[in-house]
Amino acid sequence: MIDLKLLRAEPDLVRDSQRSRGDDPAVVDQVLEADAQHRAALADFEAKRAEQKSLGKEVAKAQGDEKQALLARTKELAAAVKQAQATADAAAARAIELARSLGNIPEPGVPSGGEDDFTVLRHEGAPRDFAAEGVEVKDHLAIGEGLKAIDMERGAKVSGARFYFLTGIGARLELAILNAAMNLAFERGFSPTITPTLVRPETMAGTGFLGKHAEEIYYLERDDMYLVGTSEVALAGYHADEIIDLTEGPLRYAGWSACYRREAGSAGRDTRGIIRVHQFHKVEMFSYAHAEDASAEHERFLSIEEEMLKALELPYRVIDTAAGDLGSSAARKFDCEAWLPSQERWMEVTSTSNCTTYQARRLNIRERADKGTTAVATINGTIGTTRWLVALLENHQQADGSVYVPEILRPYLGGVEYLQPVA
Repeated sequence: MIDLKLLRAEPDLVRDSQRSRGDDPAVVDQVLEADAQHRAALADFEAKRAEQKSLGKEVAKAQGDEKQALLARTKELAAAVKQAQATADAAAARAIELARSLGNIPEPGVPSGGEDDFTVLRHEGAPRDFAAEGVEVKDHLAIGEGLKAIDMERGAKVSGARFYFLTGIGARLELAILNAAMNLAFERGFSPTITPTLVRPETMAGTGFLGKHAEEIYYLERDDMYLVGTSEVALAGYHADEIIDLTEGPLRYAGWSACYRREAGSAGRDTRGIIRVHQFHKVEMFSYAHAEDASAEHERFLSIEEEMLKALELPYRVIDTAAGDLGSSAARKFDCEAWLPSQERWMEVTSTSNCTTYQARRLNIRERADKGTTAVATINGTIGTTRWLVALLENHQQADGSVYVPEILRPYLGGVEYLQPVA
């Protein structure tokens, strides 16, 4: 949730933010009106409450008929105070509900526009010239089936479309990527964490995931619980309703979890293989930081993601995501996209978002300040996930059907340098 003080002081800034995201700027006026109604109702309640306290003192001193009259007035006022409090509470709930519908304010320099209006910041590594090498390019599923690493047919038999089994070297390869990612995160100061994959509604809502893309989240109605699509959700809720200590620097966690997504809006896109699936694993970096340090922490996350991609020897590019494709919580998001040889395009493999104080305000996560407390900033970023198998298999495929193993993964695979196809 954005800072209501900022909204009151600079409503045009928030209107511009809404426009840049492709959202309705009129919501700003609705929030301001609801906020004004809340403050007026609160002032009325406080005035009546003050009168009630004052009247109580008068009753204690009064005698006879005067006291009886004051007692009658006290009874009337008690009912009025109760009604005023209910009105103020309802107005507050309405104001908060509307304020929560506003997306975070993009950082200066974020490109405007939608999904296709990103800015390419840089390219790292060069895609292989497979034709010059005499290699007939196969997609990841064909390669994975040759290695007996991916079984989509039995995944669909057991669970339906977009489910799969990783078998043999496929399971070991995913674990290698995730363990290498967790090890790198640990070396960079993150605390390894295995997170819950079911969370309460207030946790899911607090992270901002129950907005435009709520239909992609699995909801268990009987239990009133949500399955997470990223351990970011659980890690964001880890310190909910707490005052945390950042005097020694950011609190950094690396969460490993299974993740679940309906992929409701992606019909017909990347339905072959394991690019867009309903269940996968991921290691997610998450940090709580001083608000003024959030941008620097965000850049740090990006550098760690790039370190991992370079260690996997993958050609990739970094993009600055446009405002309309940020998601409600992010003020800025950098994506790393690996080259996908079978489709000759770039495919997102990781992203990192600076959510500034947006999530922390919703989840009531604060740190001590000179006067009271202040909201902290939250930053997240993926450092390893199942989809990386796609880029790894395709970019490192060989003419004989084998797959080259980058050095960072070999300790987790018995030192093997090439994965061999299974007859």
